Amino acid sequence: MPHDTPLISTIVGGLVLAFIFGALAHRLRLPPLVGYLFAGILVGPHTPGFVADQSLAPELAEIGVILLMFGVGLHFSLKDLLSVRGIAVPGALAQIGLATLMGLALASLLGWPVGGGLVFGLALSVASTVVLLKALQERRLVETERGKVAVGWLIVEDLAMVLALVLIPAAASIADGTSQSSDPLAALISSKLGLELGIGGIIGLTLLKVAAFVVLMLVVGRRVIPWLLHWIAHTGSRELFRLGVLAIALGVAMGSAKLFGVSLALGAFFAGMILSESELSHRAAQESLPLRDAFAVLFFVSVGMLFDPAILIENPLPVIGTVFIIIVGKSLVAFFVVLAFRHSVGTALTISASLAQIGEFSFILAELGVGLKLIPAEGRDLILAGAILSILLNPAIFALCETIRPGLEARFGRKPAPTAPQASTAGPLAEEPLSEAPPTRLTDHIILVGYGRVGSLVGQDLLASGQPFLVIEDNDSHADALKAAGVELIRGNAASPAVLERANLAGARSLVIAIPDPFEAGQAIAQGRKLTPALTIIARAHSDAEVEHLTRLGADMVIMGERQIALEMIAALKPQPAPAL
Repeated sequence: MPHDTPLISTIVGGLVLAFIFGALAHRLRLPPLVGYLFAGILVGPHTPGFVADQSLAPELAEIGVILLMFGVGLHFSLKDLLSVRGIAVPGALAQIGLATLMGLALASLLGWPVGGGLVFGLALSVASTVVLLKALQERRLVETERGKVAVGWLIVEDLAMVLALVLIPAAASIADGTSQSSDPLAALISSKLGLELGIGGIIGLTLLKVAAFVVLMLVVGRRVIPWLLHWIAHTGSRELFRLGVLAIALGVAMGSAKLFGVSLALGAFFAGMILSESELSHRAAQESLPLRDAFAVLFFVSVGMLFDPAILIENPLPVIGTVFIIIVGKSLVAFFVVLAFRHSVGTALTISASLAQIGEFSFILAELGVGLKLIPAEGRDLILAGAILSILLNPAIFALCETIRPGLEARFGRKPAPTAPQASTAGPLAEEPLSEAPPTRLTDHIILVGYGRVGSLVGQDLLASGQPFLVIEDNDSHADALKAAGVELIRGNAASPAVLERANLAGARSLVIAIPDPFEAGQAIAQGRKLTPALTIIARAHSDAEVEHLTRLGADMVIMGERQIALEMIAALKPQPAPAL
């Protein structure tokens, strides 16, 4: 067996070091991604010791981006995407435009040409898919209104960068007098018809291909993808189902990139969004989750590998200027755009913090700019430094936003939603920020965490018996059902002390944890026990190990579903007593 295995070495080295330093970062109360980035720096070419393969790592990371966007699409719908177009389209375009101008200004101060400054500014204007989605997932915001706005914003940025990657080589070739397009279809049309398309023709062709991809997914994909997954599910093979989910995600992503020129991430997102209409979408999300997390970690490792710490000493002022544009300039634009569309300060801060970083598209633009001799190698180093520093600072930006939110809410207030009907369906979204939700007035009540398959059954029984209770839930899809039933809802994560305080944990009779994830359930139990030691806490589990884990964290009773099913089966098998004569 050959021992020269760069693929295995890259995966093993990246994951092992990411685990070690991620665990160390968690121990130091830092976000694990700080450890992942540090692991990447250690296996990169700019530090001594083992050096991972520089070409394989970004490709492995791209798989993580594909699976992550596929997972987001599974929790998104076309209706969600259209509902935020009124803010996502102008907001993203305004941010891209102003951030590009700020990057151009910095490039001019450094003595670069205008073309290089525009490419540099574009690279600073687009947020990282992985970082944004990870930040939203950690705060359980993906399925909230503010999360949908952020994802819609991201999709618009993605489409804009797809267009930019086609136009930049064309514009550079026209400037050089070569008049060659990097788009194979444009080149084929030019050669067959004997004419040059020009910038206008290339833009039109690119938009036509994107439109063709969207139409194909909505017309053909909407029928074929759910049917295919249902057929696989009916085989009864979990292995085939998991393989089918991965094949759909990766296959559609690759096909969309090769045939239509859209990004891999965008293709995967549409595949997930189409599949979200199937009742198997929840299971598909579960099956793809382990690989999504593993390859997302490799993304952060690959970013760390690109970083040369020496630039912090050699060019400190340009680095500071680059980071300022990414964190402050972009964030201020996003903040005021969101406020202009009559959303709350909390939503504006969430969007601003989510977008205060750059990532994968920025690297692609940097390499393209250097390859076309538009920007010097120093520009690529500044973009990489800005990326890794903004990613490292992103958790602190979120924390800062939480700190300054009360003051900004007092300063700006919240503009009331219009009472007149809107001409467009893409108007302001109805949203009640978590920070503005009033505390409950219930006492001696039951706090039910999660309103899914198990929680809804518990809630129905509590309703029928007339016992006072409220629900803590962060999934907007359950809000309508709870409202219709007249059940009080606290939106947020039950592991947050602020959320538990609004639910009046101190005055509650018991805390029922009905969510299936043992890690999230464990955090909620630990917080509940810490805040109210005498509280009765009941939770659910799927294995003996989970029962032990939740009990150790403070649950009074942990009910394992499989055990209860077995007991019911045993009871059903027992001989029934003969009827008395």
